[in-house]
Amino acid sequence: MSGPIERVVDSAANAWDMLPLVGHGLAEKHNTPSAIIDHGPQRKVHRYRLPRRPQAHSPVLLVPPLAAPASCFDLRRGCSVAEHLIALGRPTYLVDYGPIGWSDRALGLEHWVEDVIPNAIDAVSDDAGGQPVQLVGWCLGGIMSLLAVAGHAQLNVSSVALIASPFDFTRVRMMQPIRQLAELTEGRIVTALYRALGGAPAPLVSLAFQATALDKRVTKPLTILRNLHDRDLLAHIEAVDDYMAHMLAYPGRTFGQLYHRFFLVNELAEGKMNISGDRCIDLADVKVPVLTVAGENDVLAPVEAVHHVAGLLPNASEVGVETARGGHLGVLTGRSARRHTWRFLDEFLTKYDIEPPPPPTGKRAPAAQTNGRPEQAATPVTA
Repeated sequence: MSGPIERVVDSAANAWDMLPLVGHGLAEKHNTPSAIIDHGPQRKVHRYRLPRRPQAHSPVLLVPPLAAPASCFDLRRGCSVAEHLIALGRPTYLVDYGPIGWSDRALGLEHWVEDVIPNAIDAVSDDAGGQPVQLVGWCLGGIMSLLAVAGHAQLNVSSVALIASPFDFTRVRMMQPIRQLAELTEGRIVTALYRALGGAPAPLVSLAFQATALDKRVTKPLTILRNLHDRDLLAHIEAVDDYMAHMLAYPGRTFGQLYHRFFLVNELAEGKMNISGDRCIDLADVKVPVLTVAGENDVLAPVEAVHHVAGLLPNASEVGVETARGGHLGVLTGRSARRHTWRFLDEFLTKYDIEPPPPPTGKRAPAAQTNGRPEQAATPVTA
């Protein structure tokens, strides 16, 4: 345990590094090295570079939500899901949607559920030699992943892990005022606003996310002063602040679907989603094992809203339900996620890691898939 003098020295060093212009910051936010293996509209699929030979067979595809940078899975060194997975030798991939602009305002959820995510899964499976893919989605990324699997039985997927993905929006208490306003105005105010703006602009999304932890933002200066000696805590606060400041926009049509179908009608709570026209996706069609992890202090996706999905998957081979420490982002990549959420995830991925069948007798086995294959130049994950 450090003494008073050491604490003063540590506090002074941390304070200097936190100073604008002169300090270099505390958080190590450089991107985990990756290469792009596939791209298309609103889709870049990255393969992270393994530091050693693969220790698992099934590749893992990380699926972020919309309006949030894909760096949610690579927040900072020591609190990076991607870094953790590749350190264990798991072939790990990420789908990155990139920034959303005015020209993307007509894109709806169906674009991601029917096109972006299925194509990303196919690209990962092909890159991994035809192996089945294990999906890990955060928030809306988990919802879209599960809808994609339910709507496309041919996808080569062996499991789906959902982290902080709500399926019953009546349990999201902080949305009650918005729902009440919509009932009074028949939804006209919000509808007119997002249509005029072409969606939800990035600055508004950032403000909305920050508002979910308003109490922490108010007390942050006091927290920093009390913990000025704790470099890891200060580094995490810095990384989260930077992440929140770089939120992305929602396309207009997608935001409209989320507002009307999720928040007002609560369509997803019944396990079905009318994705476009007469196309209805039923979560009862999910056959693969599913894990859902909720954050104890998550106000955007409360425990009851997240665990609700367990009752919507009657045909899944297994449904694991867990609760871990943390809020909406913290349960995915907070300091306590290392000991809780990631442990649940590791056990689940290991359990459903599918080993390929041995080659036919008398035939030489194909060369192992490693990172020695020719790659494009490494491209950092968009942050």
